[in-house]
Amino acid sequence: MKLSVCIDAVYSGKDFYASMDEIREIGYDTIEFWSWWDRDVEKIARTARELGLGIASVCTKMESLVDASKRDAFVAGLRESIAVAGQLGCKVLIAQAGAELASVPREEQQRSMIEGLKIAAPLLEEAGVTLVLEPLNTLVDHKGYYLYSSEEAFHIIREVGSPNVKLVFDIYHQQIMEGNVLANIIPNLELIGHFHAAGNPGRHELSTGELHYDRIFEAIDAAGYEGYMGLEYFPVAAPAEGLKALLGS
Repeated sequence: MKLSVCIDAVYSGKDFYASMDEIREIGYDTIEFWSWWDRDVEKIARTARELGLGIASVCTKMESLVDASKRDAFVAGLRESIAVAGQLGCKVLIAQAGAELASVPREEQQRSMIEGLKIAAPLLEEAGVTLVLEPLNTLVDHKGYYLYSSEEAFHIIREVGSPNVKLVFDIYHQQIMEGNVLANIIPNLELIGHFHAAGNPGRHELSTGELHYDRIFEAIDAAGYEGYMGLEYFPVAAPAEGLKALLGS
């Protein structure tokens, strides 16, 4: 399993560049982070090159996909994000659906998402970048968010019909919302472009909680997944402790 360390989660509140140094020293070769628009992209790219770190994913600018009136802003933000991905050597952009619109039927919001992603697809294909749509849990962390079902997310991806529009399957979020993690992942693996992992409950180290990550990783590997598993948890212990444990060092 190829692992990527999410700095914004694992090293939350700590210096970004010192965190990059520590991640590389521990033995990881890939990172990811959320927002690029409030950071020095050039410096991050330069530091990553100097350390020999790849960048697995960043987020696209967050504009609602369910709100059709935000479509132009979403596409404009995506164009900027694709350019930044090129600077970072990053091949995956993470997109979120946005908050559910209480006054709009869900089928209309779903249609808006599909239409927006169909517009995005040729931009992504030309750039060689994959956009991954993220369902989130609405019971603990993201109340009011539109997309929480992996089944609906897989339907949307199939409707868009582009190899450059896929799903990020966050195992923590989907364990909360639906369970049956491997039963939902394995038959749909070709639609998944990235994973996130955290222990549940608590969103802490993978060794905590009810999820048997050794078995989950083995099954995903055996099914032929070749992308990254993003470590997106908030550690209880020092970040290095959990990261070293995952590498067996």
